[in-house]
Amino acid sequence: MTDPRESVHKRRPTMGRVPKVTRADARAALRNPLAFIAERWTPEPRTVQRAALSAIVMSVLIVVTGGAVRLTGSGLGCPTWPKCTADSLTATSEMGFHGAIEFGNRMLTYVLCAAVGWAIIAARSQKPYRRGLTRLGWAQFWIVMSNAVLGGIVVLVGLNPYTVAAHFVATSALIAVATVMWQRTREGDAPPRPLVGKAVQQLVWFLVAAAVLLILVGTVVTGAGPHAGDSSEVERMPVDWETVSKLHAVLAWIVVTLTFALWFVLKAVDAPKGPLNRTRELFLILLAQGVIGYVQYFTDLPEVLVGLHMFGSAVMWIWVLRVVLSLRERREVVADVPGPAPEATLTKA
Repeated sequence: MTDPRESVHKRRPTMGRVPKVTRADARAALRNPLAFIAERWTPEPRTVQRAALSAIVMSVLIVVTGGAVRLTGSGLGCPTWPKCTADSLTATSEMGFHGAIEFGNRMLTYVLCAAVGWAIIAARSQKPYRRGLTRLGWAQFWIVMSNAVLGGIVVLVGLNPYTVAAHFVATSALIAVATVMWQRTREGDAPPRPLVGKAVQQLVWFLVAAAVLLILVGTVVTGAGPHAGDSSEVERMPVDWETVSKLHAVLAWIVVTLTFALWFVLKAVDAPKGPLNRTRELFLILLAQGVIGYVQYFTDLPEVLVGLHMFGSAVMWIWVLRVVLSLRERREVVADVPGPAPEATLTKA
């Protein structure tokens, strides 16, 4: 007789049945792929949060690599668009270092699109369905698409400083929408409930306005400064660079002062820890950004420090928005559970 233990050991592993995909499924996937995925997959809340965070990370990374293109003089490494040259879609070996840097930055846009797409799919597949969250994902997608076209225009017009500034501002808008989406993945859909009074909220909006002005003037500093983005003769903004730099520094100090004042007021009114922590973090980021800014100014703008300053600008903008979003809370929507009918209560009595 055969040993039963031997038959157990000789048993071949079996594979689970692979569900068949019918023609109807294929047509549904082609007609509405997001709905098709959402019907078959429900991501964990943490997965949705991570997808939204990946879009923020890639948005900041595209700022850093865009700065690298400019600071290495590779802005026209690919002299045309959408191709890299008139005859080649990609950079060629003859184009050297500058072509590789510029083309690499273009390719990174596809990675950014993938991150945004992942955020859209995760938001669309979440249960229950949150329309507002999905719309924030699509808003990022259209900003990326429009900014890619704007980036092509920047190349075609020979790095015109005004188009370069608009390109950076559009990326800042992308970072703003991505930050809001990330926050919305970590809270519910109930109406927002303010955690501080109107006076504090108004102070924060003054801070936001000052931060926006700081970013806009920063683009003028770049557009008038020595880092034109290419070794050839490139048009610059017709303003005095040192004067604009001093205005930029004054605005930076205004933002720092408003942040410190906000922290002081929040302490005085015994505000929740969320706004206090975000404000303290923003203050530290601003101090670090200020140190970098002054050092780069007095050391003739070394490329590494300018790149760090651009990275700090993106981080600063994220934390300004986090301060704003920390001033309210949104809880989960609780469905109303109907109570017993009055007739039933009287009958039991």
